[in-house]
Amino acid sequence: MAKITASVYTSHVPAIGAAIDLGKTQEPYWQPLFAGYEPSKQWMKDNKPDVIFLVFNDHATAFSLDMIPTFAIGTAAEYQPADEGWGPRPVPKVIGHPELAAHIAQSVIQQDFDLTIVNKMDVDHGLTVPLSLMCGQPEAWPCPVIPFAVNVVQYPVPSGRRCFELGKAIRKAIESFDQPLKVQIWGTGGMSHQLQGARAGLINKDFDNQFLDRLIADPAAQADQPHIDYVREAGSEGIELVMWLIARGAMSDVAGGPAPTLKHRFYHVPASNTAVGHLILENN
Repeated sequence: MAKITASVYTSHVPAIGAAIDLGKTQEPYWQPLFAGYEPSKQWMKDNKPDVIFLVFNDHATAFSLDMIPTFAIGTAAEYQPADEGWGPRPVPKVIGHPELAAHIAQSVIQQDFDLTIVNKMDVDHGLTVPLSLMCGQPEAWPCPVIPFAVNVVQYPVPSGRRCFELGKAIRKAIESFDQPLKVQIWGTGGMSHQLQGARAGLINKDFDNQFLDRLIADPAAQADQPHIDYVREAGSEGIELVMWLIARGAMSDVAGGPAPTLKHRFYHVPASNTAVGHLILENN
């Protein structure tokens, strides 16, 4: 059967992608951030998965404000980088895994989570920036990727508890797949940031690091934190952190297994006007 070997958590700031694409990673402003991902790139080479299940949010490219699904799973064979207004990023196309994606959709829907099935979409920086941070600039991404889009753009958005429980359902779905695949689940977005209004530029280091602490050691408690806390403490876009709870809910300790091993933790501010957080947890 398939199994989840690890979870990866990272911000997906669009300016990070621009810095990579324009060759600015060693400039003084950007070098400390990219240095924090060097151990992760080596870990990725040493722990290459067969499939990545990547949780992200679309930024009005695949979905407009006309129609925004709460949870959407990509079941296509491939996905092109999206044009977000200045041309697509110069990164490889994303190869999907339709068979596993369809199996997950079947299983998760039968566990009473309503998913939107997406057979065609372009993927924006929410998905490609994490791949670039973890994999560098390859000719092709190292394995197939299943995109899983979550609405954290238009209220109402799903609760942290709902996301955490969804992670459990995704783990059960993956473990019931009858091929011996090593799957990583990635939660992306955040950390604290606000892009508009009187609090534009807000960054809350204390909240971010408390979130990381609880995500590692007490994810069930973190899942109960209400939306208003994220908005008040981490800014209007800080709500993206609920997507990390999907990945954390899929780890084996949540189902009564041993605690995961923390392989890497990194936090940096600022990247553009955003705090950047990053974790790697391995199942035992």
